Amino acid sequence: MSKYSFAIVAVIALSCSAGAYAQTEEKDDYKLNVHGTIRGKYEYQTEEGAGRFQVRNARVSVDGKITDRVSYKAEIDLCDEGKIKMLDAYTRIKILNKKDMQFTIGQMRVPFTIDAHRSPHQQYFANRSFIAKQVGNVRDVGAALGYNLNVGFPIKLEAGMFNGSGLTDQKDFWTKNINFSAKAQMFFPHGFNLTLSTQKIRPDHINVMMYDAGAYLHSRGWHVEAEYLFKHYSHDAFKNVHAFDSFVSYDFPIRRGAIKYITPLVRFDYMTDHSDGMKYKDGKTAEDGSLIINDYQRSRLTGGLTLSFKKPFLSDIRINYEKYFYRDGAIAKPSERDKIVVEFMTRF
Repeated sequence: MSKYSFAIVAVIALSCSAGAYAQTEEKDDYKLNVHGTIRGKYEYQTEEGAGRFQVRNARVSVDGKITDRVSYKAEIDLCDEGKIKMLDAYTRIKILNKKDMQFTIGQMRVPFTIDAHRSPHQQYFANRSFIAKQVGNVRDVGAALGYNLNVGFPIKLEAGMFNGSGLTDQKDFWTKNINFSAKAQMFFPHGFNLTLSTQKIRPDHINVMMYDAGAYLHSRGWHVEAEYLFKHYSHDAFKNVHAFDSFVSYDFPIRRGAIKYITPLVRFDYMTDHSDGMKYKDGKTAEDGSLIINDYQRSRLTGGLTLSFKKPFLSDIRINYEKYFYRDGAIAKPSERDKIVVEFMTRF
């Protein structure tokens, strides 16, 4: 049986088990839950006159509780741009006061940034910001501790240690250079949030430190957000990277018809020349190589509309136009050019 067939069979089995389990345990809170996100889209590059259909995500997850203190989650993407990827797989234990502190071990999205931490159904735009896609996008294997407190307003603290192996190179990966990440979220009154985070990674033989500060206001249909990320490579292996993301949206409720909300939104994001932290020589990774530019400096202006059949982030049509601005001498990747995007997102 191929890995694709096995994954499909496994998901079907989990779904059937979830239904049976829910029926037998419907009187308590320990039932297994099944969730998923499907994103299908069409993109048309205006300068090249070329288009494509794509399934960006076919993501399925299961989660639940064993006791009041022990919970779990397993998530797989059956089609992440045509590839199968195992994503979250962790156990979470609530310690001390059950609501205040928790310990998580497994593979997960590391606690870092605002936009990179959003699941696909929670994204405001069809395509992720540069911070979320290139600069601050990290999933890893490790352990994290979370603590919630209230000092007149809620504060959520998270910190963890991680291999630095990513999700696919765990078996023979032994390291003396544990990566770490820490994040603080402050939820002020009237929908205002301030998030500060830092992260250390070591993709190859170079330590990379990242610092991120972001804030948003979510109130009365408005969402206004801005985020800045600074990335530093040790031993001056590569020049510092600066990335910025800002956007604004407003939800217009619709009283009649199939569409429940119409959301116009606009975004500006920017990044300087960026390296993924790996050494390359003659186009291949090599220990005697050097860091290169993997993503050239550019900015982007994105505008569009989101049509929601229910509340936003459950069943949306995202219509975006992206306009790119590259520095002189930059080389644009095939998928990083001016384009129109129409995406259908369904969350279940």
